[in-house]
Order: sequence, then C-alpha cells, then structure tokens
Amino acid sequence: MDSSELQKLAQHTRSMREAGITLVLASCLLAFFLFIPFASKKPAAPVITVAAPVIPNAFATVSLEAKAAVVYDLVTGKTLYAQNADAQLPLASLTKLLTVYAALRELSFTAPITIPPEALRVEGPRAFSANQVFTLSDLARLTLTASLNDGAAAIAIATAARKNLPQRDMLAGAAASLGLSQTYAVNGNGLDVSSSVSGGYGSAHDLAILAGALVAQAPGIAAATTQHSAQATSAGGTSFSVQNTDPMVGTISRLLLSKTGYTDLAGGNLALVFDVGIRHPIAVVVLGSSQKARFIDGTALVAATFAHFANVGSL
Repeated sequence: MDSSELQKLAQHTRSMREAGITLVLASCLLAFFLFIPFASKKPAAPVITVAAPVIPNAFATVSLEAKAAVVYDLVTGKTLYAQNADAQLPLASLTKLLTVYAALRELSFTAPITIPPEALRVEGPRAFSANQVFTLSDLARLTLTASLNDGAAAIAIATAARKNLPQRDMLAGAAASLGLSQTYAVNGNGLDVSSSVSGGYGSAHDLAILAGALVAQAPGIAAATTQHSAQATSAGGTSFSVQNTDPMVGTISRLLLSKTGYTDLAGGNLALVFDVGIRHPIAVVVLGSSQKARFIDGTALVAATFAHFANVGSL
C-alpha cells in the first residue's frame, strides 16, 4: 500500500471517528433534554382544605314585641342587629335625651335653670315648684332618671330662650348637628300633643346615635340614669331624691345610660348604652313595644350582644 492510499485510509478513519463523536454528543444532548424535565418534576403537594370556623349568630333567635329595634356599635359605627331600625316612630320620653343634648350644646353644666310656671302645666310625672333653681347638670340628672316632664320643659324653655328660637327649631338644630334625619320634636318632654300627634319622632338608629352622643358629652349625667335613684339640691336648699323609671338598671353589666319612654301613641320605648369591653359602648334601642315588654326586649338584645362578642350563640 503506497503512501497515497495510507493517507486516504487515515483521512477516512478520522472522518469515521468525528462522526462517531458527533453521534455520541447528539445522543447525550437528546438524553439530557428528555430526562431532565422528568427528573426535576416534583410530585404535586396534597391540597389541604381548612373549613372556616362557623361563628354563631347570637341574634338569630331573638324575638321582640317591639315594632323597631337596633343594636349599634358606637365605636365602629356598625349595626349589629336591626328590625325596622330606620322607621320613624313616636319617641315619648326618649325625646328628653334630645332636649338635654340640645341644652348641653348651648349652656354650661353649671348654668342656672329656673323652673318657670308654664313648665308645671304639663302632665306628670312632676317634682318641682315654680321658681326653683337648679344647675343644668343637676336638673338633667333628675329629669332623665325619673323622666320628669316639668324638668324637661324647664330645660327646653331655657335653651330655646338662649338660642332665641322656638323650641321646635332649637330641637331641630340639635338633631341636625348629629345627622339625625328621622328625628324631630315639637316639645321638650315627648308628651303626646293630641290623640294623633306625638311630642317627638325618630328612628331606633337615630336614637342609638343620640344616646351615644349624650354619654360621650356628659358621662356624669348619663351615669345618674344607671342608678336606682338620683339626688340633687336646689339653689334654695331643697333636697330631691327621685326613683329611676327603669327597674332593670341593676341587672345590666357596665351600663352607661338608661332611658325609658311611654305614651299611648308611642307604646313602650327604651334606650340603653353599655360597655362590652374597655371603652367599647354599644347602644340598644327599642321602640313601639309595650310598657312591660320593652324591658324584656331590651334584656334579650343586651344578652345577645354580649354573646355576639363572646362568639357564642347565647349566654
């Protein structure tokens, strides 16, 4: 075999070797791309479904005689329970809350309030004599605790005179300042004006806001309504002690305010403010119940509220 043939043989051998190497490399690359996706793929993690805890509705079984009611969180502004809460209904003596709130917007706690003769012409309950003088704070405590119509009339007359407005307009201004769109009054005590016209109207929702505002503005006056009786002395030295119109004030924990109301047109009304925690006041308002059932309705809503914050169905 001459030298040219040897060169051809060597060249052929090199070509065969290069082709073999190329084939091996291609096979490796193919194996890499085929094997790696399967090797890197991890088994799917199992899906674990956790059921959300069921929070019982503490108000689900509440049954009321009242035409309207509300449970209103005064901290969050949320309504926890509502039954016709925006219906405009007669307020009876819950109107006195508006009267006292209106007075505190215009007069100091120590402002002297004289009992005028016209205040004594209203129906009872009454406790005062003409020309007796009290500080606004003392008169308001006695008036709200015992729902005194002569005291409310005296406060309304004095406040309207300070504003130089009719009582109706003075009270309307106080309601407007709180955004109480369903609330207005024609007198300061809430007594029925006639067999078809109440002395004051409002909704359960409005009254919850009003009661909360009064507690915030005058906690001492509101606190008097949580006791079985209230005491005060007139500027002339006459002492007064009056009984609370709410017989259940001693049964509600952390009570901040209690106000009753009853007339023929209104039926039985009740407004309560109480704490469910540290500085966490809740307002409960019942409108259009009966004279006895308003307290049963109120107690049921208070109990349901405490259960609600304990995340249980009932206590």
